[in-house]
Amino acid sequence: MFNQSANPRFSLQGGPEPDLRREFAQAVRLGLGGEAKELPCRYLYDARGSELFDEICLQPEYYPTRTEAAILKNISGDLLAHFATGPQLIELGSGSAEKTRTVIEALLARFGKGCFLPIDVSRSAIEASANSLLGDYPDLVIQGVALGYLEGLQQLERVPGVPRLILWLGSSIGNFHRPEAVEFLHTLGASMQAGDRLLVGFDLRKDAQRLEEAYDDAAGVTARFILNLLTRINRELGADFDLGQFQYRANYDSEIGRVEMWVESTMRQRVTLTGLNWTVDFEAGERIHMENSYKYSPEEISDLGTNAGLLPLQSWTDPADLFCEALFGLQGP
Repeated sequence: MFNQSANPRFSLQGGPEPDLRREFAQAVRLGLGGEAKELPCRYLYDARGSELFDEICLQPEYYPTRTEAAILKNISGDLLAHFATGPQLIELGSGSAEKTRTVIEALLARFGKGCFLPIDVSRSAIEASANSLLGDYPDLVIQGVALGYLEGLQQLERVPGVPRLILWLGSSIGNFHRPEAVEFLHTLGASMQAGDRLLVGFDLRKDAQRLEEAYDDAAGVTARFILNLLTRINRELGADFDLGQFQYRANYDSEIGRVEMWVESTMRQRVTLTGLNWTVDFEAGERIHMENSYKYSPEEISDLGTNAGLLPLQSWTDPADLFCEALFGLQGP
């Protein structure tokens, strides 16, 4: 991997790779100490969890990643047609930026050169993706920010006269409860100016069987992904979770419009966390809530934008109406 100081087309700001051990311990204590046990889904993505999620994306039941990638490939030219001059291309939670390549290619094809600003908490993820992208696109400049979404946006220097295209892909908005999604989009809108655009990926409402199969694949990869968080607690906090005594559960609540993911204790048991000098009791059938994934109808997407102070401009779906990319601008005065 290149040294960023030796590459004039790459810069990276933000702190070093964060040490999350203390924060993780506090989150586990708080989450398992409540009456309704839960763990924040962001902790699913340790090194092994990230590998397992990549495996999930390859499963035949899991349509979101490949469907969104196909939509982006089809719409990137139309998307960039919203700009008279080349925008700064910003991605929230950029990761490998693999799906973003089609947008980068459209940006370069239309304007000849481009600036990509990936925002991700993982410094190493930005460096790895930059290494790959800069090798493939000689007219691309990358200015990475290793911080959270909102902190990262605050760190970006706005270039006068240059609009922004902000990407928030992967249906990451589905991890937010609906009021939180409105609040977050409102905050994003506060960082925007006239001429800026925000593209958000939404997983659409559909039949329960399709969704439950997508989140509980036949090969059991999603189950291993979710249960891996218990393995992480064992490793980092000295716990003695017996994964054979917990089962993964996923169900779709069609009224609320969300997939809910849990691990369930198969028996009455006590788990010791020596790193916290603490024990946790489980009843047979007691669950730990691990993640939600909210699904949206087209009307809900439009209402979400409007309630957040954004103007719905255009949306694109795949032929089967599984997934949607929605483009927003600022509402007028």
